[in-house]
Amino acid sequence: MSSVKELTTNFVKLKKFDGVEFRRWKKKMYFLLTLLKVSYVISTPRPVEHENETMEDVREKSKWDNDDFICRGHILNGMEDDLFDVYQHVESAKELWESLESKYMAEDASSKKFLVSNFNDFKFVDGRSIMDQFHEVQRIYSNLKQHGINVDELFVVSSIIDKLPSSWKDVKHDLKHKKEDISLSNLAIQSSD
Repeated sequence: MSSVKELTTNFVKLKKFDGVEFRRWKKKMYFLLTLLKVSYVISTPRPVEHENETMEDVREKSKWDNDDFICRGHILNGMEDDLFDVYQHVESAKELWESLESKYMAEDASSKKFLVSNFNDFKFVDGRSIMDQFHEVQRIYSNLKQHGINVDELFVVSSIIDKLPSSWKDVKHDLKHKKEDISLSNLAIQSSD
């Protein structure tokens, strides 16, 4: 239990959701909620009340209510204050989670075009570390994958070679004329040599 306590203490240090990078925040939040063993309330309806409830039925509802309170509280605590103010009145963790998904996943869809444009427009420039620029293009590629935009790695490698600065003309020529396919990680190694 101490590791969960440490995690929740350290979780406060993570960046709070501010309306940007929802998918990343959602994964981190879901991981925390799973560790706390309360994530099930997001997808499981509250146990139904019925006439002849047993003590076990009452305990099950009470546990669900408590876990929903904890889950909802952690989701709200993971937001910047202005978003907290907007969502604090949502009554259940499930409703809160679904509300965030419907708003921010839809916004992510429009950002897909932005991500593709970022990748297409990226050019390596002289005067900056090639490896820093390569890591930047890798991050863009990773964001494409994270948003479900599947781009063949060979296509990405070829595009990166085309994006190398003009001072790398000989390297570009050598890389383009290799007979074997080059992976993204091998391209990084060959570009840094």
